[in-house]
Amino acid sequence: MHPPIRNGMPARQLGAHGWTKPWSDDAGGACVEVKKLADGRVAVRQSTDPDGPALVFTSGEMSSFLSGVKEGDADFLL
Repeated sequence: MHPPIRNGMPARQLGAHGWTKPWSDDAGGACVEVKKLADGRVAVRQSTDPDGPALVFTSGEMSSFLSGVKEGDADFLL
């Protein structure tokens, strides 16, 4: 039996397959990896720590986040 999917769970418990790197730095080291889960949620992990914690977002949360980024709401981070 698999443990329930939750925020902060070890990313390795979500399996090794299906992770993609839509964003990465130019130095080739620190990449954000994402995985679409069977229930529609999205898991996010740090590529340099694939066994570390995964952040798990609903599709609505991810949609709001991406819309905000596209509209410039996160530009203050640059």
